[in-house]
Amino acid sequence: MSNPRVLCLGEILFDCLADQLGLKLEEVQSWTPYPGGAPANVACALVKLGTSAGFVGAVGEDEPGNELVQLLQEIGVEITGVQRHPTAPTRQVYVVRDLAGDRNFAGFGQYDTSEFADTRLQAQQLPTALFQEADFLVLGTLELAYPDSEQAVYRALDLAEQFDLKIVLDVNWRPVFWQDQNIARQKIQDTFKRIDFLKLSKEEAEWLFDTADAGAITYRLDSVEGVLITDGDKGCAYCLSGNEGILPSFPVKVADTTGAGDSFLAGFIHQLSQHGIKKLADADTAKRIVTYASAVGALTTIKPGAIASQPTAAEVEAFLATHQL
Repeated sequence: MSNPRVLCLGEILFDCLADQLGLKLEEVQSWTPYPGGAPANVACALVKLGTSAGFVGAVGEDEPGNELVQLLQEIGVEITGVQRHPTAPTRQVYVVRDLAGDRNFAGFGQYDTSEFADTRLQAQQLPTALFQEADFLVLGTLELAYPDSEQAVYRALDLAEQFDLKIVLDVNWRPVFWQDQNIARQKIQDTFKRIDFLKLSKEEAEWLFDTADAGAITYRLDSVEGVLITDGDKGCAYCLSGNEGILPSFPVKVADTTGAGDSFLAGFIHQLSQHGIKKLADADTAKRIVTYASAVGALTTIKPGAIASQPTAAEVEAFLATHQL
């Protein structure tokens, strides 16, 4: 077992993307499956950038599960934390896209959302050794929707605190995974007091805080070291160690926005692990780190698929050498 610096806990799945743009679910004639799932996307993007990462989650003992585990291995993601469920299937999500390539989640095919293997992640099977050596834990919030995986999240938070990992929460709000939005909001908000960095979309920020002002959210939480708010092609806002800023997005020809926010987060964590968190106190460094993250996110949108389109560090550096915000 290697000792990855970043642990990403949550779902890995197949995003089945509609081949025809601008159609409703029932009108789509064909779908193309792409590996995805926000925490898995972050882990893969980190490894491609040069920061070691491990994925912690559950898949089925089925062919899609085999394919996803094999993909993680091929990319170089540590898989000690992957659990296999003997009967629950690996999750597949159907995604329709508008004419601009922006996506909308359209359901889970023949299964109920609670029937998939990722909901069965077992807290007692989390490998403690991974947490002893890591620097960061990255979490989404989808696992809070199901009893088993919710307990695994809390166990991971306990281990992260025990071994002094920095905890990064990407809200990744998906109503289709939840039965009750009010319960969802409460459970998500309950985690805020245990995290160090919070990443939200503009819509998530407004839903949870009634504002998309990164500084205001940081001061309201009073316990986090940074807040990042992404807003698609309109750019992002940040408040990191008291340094606030708003950056436009890089202008690129977009093919598919799936996973762009996950790549953005991977770029941010990659830079944090290289520079060290204390460097965020320098305003120019904080801005450079977020600019780098924005470049990683932008490059992910120019090809289809969340993982297939992720750039290498060399590609990001080349892009930044010729593009300025």
